[in-house]
Amino acid sequence: MALFVSLLVIFLFLSRNYAQGPPSPGYFPSSSIGSMGFNQGFKNLWGPQHQRIDQGTVTLWLDRNSGSGYKSLSPYSSGYFGAAIKLQPGYTAGVITSFYLSNNEDHPGNHDEIDFEFLGTTQDKPYILQTNVYIRGSGDGNIIGREMKFRLWFDPTRDFHNYAILWNPSEIIYFVDDVPIRRYPRKSDATFPLRPMWVYGSIWDASSWATENGKYKADYQYQPFVGRYNNFKITGCKASNGASCRPVAGSPYGSSGLSRQQYAAMWWVQGNYKVYDYCQDSRRDHRLTPEC
Repeated sequence: MALFVSLLVIFLFLSRNYAQGPPSPGYFPSSSIGSMGFNQGFKNLWGPQHQRIDQGTVTLWLDRNSGSGYKSLSPYSSGYFGAAIKLQPGYTAGVITSFYLSNNEDHPGNHDEIDFEFLGTTQDKPYILQTNVYIRGSGDGNIIGREMKFRLWFDPTRDFHNYAILWNPSEIIYFVDDVPIRRYPRKSDATFPLRPMWVYGSIWDASSWATENGKYKADYQYQPFVGRYNNFKITGCKASNGASCRPVAGSPYGSSGLSRQQYAAMWWVQGNYKVYDYCQDSRRDHRLTPEC
């Protein structure tokens, strides 16, 4: 009986914690960064007929004719890049809704990239949020992804939530509602993106791989597939600023790394919601990812 009561107490404690979400990170970088309007920082890149701005919200949609994407007005050498995003419910398999940094247009086949990618899903399963880092190795036949995937502790289709990438010379930190979910430190120049990048958002058909490795494809009887973005936040060093610009830090201490409270929040997310880590994948050749 005592064992049953103990197990029940543990179950109720864990259930309550899951319902409440992760512990507070204690530091909220987005609160010190002002929001900008879409036209202040971005422009349409492709699919202009599938992009609309209404009262500060940018809506992108994909149908059988086209998707859509946008791009920042300037490239950056480091900074904090965020947006609030709301995803479409229902069947979205094969569809990617993304927010990311890249220099693919400047270095085709040899570019750097830092990604948030929401992997579309079937009606009975939650979205997977994929984070990824590329370093001079995509598009040339030697793609080396550094994927870490998560479920979310909330329904991303019911409301807007804030997603942000902090990139500075020592680390990359992914934030969801100011909670750090992944930290990718600079362990060597060869495993870290150092060249200037632009900020992008897009919605597109990735049926060949997006949902359960391509098992489920985009089904255009459910079109249009819609992604909504607002509350854009960018602060950091434009590529034109040179070495005098001070990089943004991800912790309250102003140095690299996270606070103890931030690490606790990140470990909670990774312990409960991480579903894939490239460093823990025994099928991968880790000689190609020495940072593991």
